[in-house]
Amino acid sequence: MEWLSKMNDALEYIESNLDDDTSYDRAAQIARCSVYHFQRMFSYITNVPLSEYIRRRRLTMAALELQTSDVKVKVKVIDLAMKFGYESSEAFSRAFKNLHGITPASARASGVSLKLFPRISFSITIKGDTEMNYRIESKEAFTLFGVELKTTVVDGQCFKDIPKFIGDCVDDGRVADLVADAGKPPNGIFDAGVTYDHNPSGSMSYAMACYMPDKPIPSKYKIFDVPATTWAVFETGWATEHDDEKIHSTWERIYSEWFPSASYEHADVDFDLEMYFGDRDGDCRCEIWIPVIKK
Repeated sequence: MEWLSKMNDALEYIESNLDDDTSYDRAAQIARCSVYHFQRMFSYITNVPLSEYIRRRRLTMAALELQTSDVKVKVKVIDLAMKFGYESSEAFSRAFKNLHGITPASARASGVSLKLFPRISFSITIKGDTEMNYRIESKEAFTLFGVELKTTVVDGQCFKDIPKFIGDCVDDGRVADLVADAGKPPNGIFDAGVTYDHNPSGSMSYAMACYMPDKPIPSKYKIFDVPATTWAVFETGWATEHDDEKIHSTWERIYSEWFPSASYEHADVDFDLEMYFGDRDGDCRCEIWIPVIKK
């Protein structure tokens, strides 16, 4: 598969430039996609943002150099700091200790324990046993409002934080307030889960949101002006309190299976949506909306 080959070529470029200024533009160019799409693909498939992967690999290589350098010609910490993109030995030492738990000087000692973050590679697992139902739709701009949460994609933390956040909001009445302020009946549900503010470091925000009503809303809410765009819309089935894993699985398959096979890439629009239909007394259906453009 060409996509697989190009992604691994991009990784080869990154690995060959860990001791240099690694260019995200160049990596994306090699992968034949936009920088935005490359970073999103990388984060979702690996659960590690591209910037964090590069940081971990650099500090891994630095630790190996400290341990394997000739005793008579010990590599200097400041030289390693400069080599791996740190502006000072102090900044490098802090990053090194945060990752490995010891200082660079201590890493030279025999028998110390260090963390190794190995190089990754992309491969494909042949499944083909589960279909993906999707459609491509162009929609006009619309506005949502809601309550937000700050989280991160690092190590899949967002998949733990978001269900807990929704549960907490149900328990403390924030969901009921949101539904009421949207002018929906008491048995109504919120319309969308919005992910936005995606940062190269892996941080992101999530919000439970409803369509903006034709009346003023309290100032406590965050407002989202979603632009007119083309969406890839994926069915996840019925949405119940037990279906978090099904929704998470669909997200993962979009990036690991659908994008590599599709003629689309992620558009530079900072909103991904989970759209909900129905109410709490009947069937509730969930769709995932991803903004896309033709490759």
